[in-house]
Amino acid sequence: MNILSLFDGMSCGQLALQRAGFEVDRYMASEIDKYGMQVTRKNFPNTIQMGDVCALRGENLPPIDLLMGGSPCQGFSFAGKQLNFKDPRSALFFEFVRLLKETKPKYFLLENVRMKKEYQDVISEHLGVEPVMICSSLVSAQSRKRLYWTNISGLIQPEDKGIVLKDILEDGVSDRPCEPKEFKQDSTCHHAATATDIKGNDSIKRVYADSGKSPTITTMGGGHREPKVLVEQLTYRKLTPVECMRLQTVDDDYFDDTGISNTQRYKLLGNGMTVDVICHLLKGIKAEFARKVA
Repeated sequence: MNILSLFDGMSCGQLALQRAGFEVDRYMASEIDKYGMQVTRKNFPNTIQMGDVCALRGENLPPIDLLMGGSPCQGFSFAGKQLNFKDPRSALFFEFVRLLKETKPKYFLLENVRMKKEYQDVISEHLGVEPVMICSSLVSAQSRKRLYWTNISGLIQPEDKGIVLKDILEDGVSDRPCEPKEFKQDSTCHHAATATDIKGNDSIKRVYADSGKSPTITTMGGGHREPKVLVEQLTYRKLTPVECMRLQTVDDDYFDDTGISNTQRYKLLGNGMTVDVICHLLKGIKAEFARKVA
């Protein structure tokens, strides 16, 4: 298979292809973040780095079997300013559309955040399909709802693995005091306490019980924005980079020997895709092929 991955980041898509058992002939990655490319080179040294998506031209590429990517979402997210397509980062979606038309791949897959229906409809109109919404909580300990546009047929929701925070925590990490708070046991993310030593928005003070899910991990960027877990009565700590890797179903050793800082690790993970969700979607290609053969 020839794969073209746009906005490739740390190559979660390539990890998903590997996990799903695909044989890849060429994996061409369009990415400009040096840290993402550094991680990709370590894990997948045969990756063909294509540079800036805006400079790519379909006529210069080999036949593409799968076009995939998660275009920058800052202009669409409910958590952001919702500048929609006027935001230059979200406008990069149209580069995906352009290359879809130029390369005419057998399959395509686009991931993005939940957004206003009017923005969602624009994307659906350009891609010719309606999205499916999948929450990463089905395959990990993270509540992360994302929209997926694809022409892979016969898709179903992943099986719920029942993973919660306590299943992915590392041992021996120091903790700090907090104030208890009642939470609803039937809530996906159990807001169990409030940090007493953090200044800023209330959302970054929330501490979650290990009996539930982590909230969606973001690019964080310091300032105590990392998700926090209640580890013992009235104590808490931030989730470690390894724990955030597990939330995104990335292998524990994925960042080993890359030399990048924890700050960059958090950022790459926040911008990345949940590998096991992508793996589940890609397996639909094999299922579709099997139906055609039968």
